[in-house]
Amino acid sequence: MSRIQLALRVPDLAASVAFYTRLFGTEPAKLRDGYANFAVAEPPLKLVLIEGDSGEDTRMDHLGVEVESTDAVEAATTRLSEAGLVTVEENDTTCCYALQDKVWVHGPGREPWEVYVVKAGADTLAKQPNSTCCAGPGEPVAAGGCC
Repeated sequence: MSRIQLALRVPDLAASVAFYTRLFGTEPAKLRDGYANFAVAEPPLKLVLIEGDSGEDTRMDHLGVEVESTDAVEAATTRLSEAGLVTVEENDTTCCYALQDKVWVHGPGREPWEVYVVKAGADTLAKQPNSTCCAGPGEPVAAGGCC
């Protein structure tokens, strides 16, 4: 199984969690400091909310496809590279309270897409050095985004 991920940078995390709980009729699967995600069954969606700066409009942070295994990430990396897309791999990266393997590409409008697998939970939101993951409020968002 795979599902599309939509990551939004929101100015008010609590209000956004309340709204999306009502919209999708489900509680967050993960709720941490500055971060929440919803595993929506129907439609199959991983909705990620990343706390942004107060007073700013909600904006897209990045898009993704969550897959079931590292093998699926590796297959996507090969397929995307063979299709002529520039790929950036991150393996065993701690991002958004999870240990992940992922590959990034960018669409023609510079929209960042990741294909990723969650390998295990983690205790931190913070990005690792040189990672494109998890810029916090007030930080510039790197080319890849997060989660």
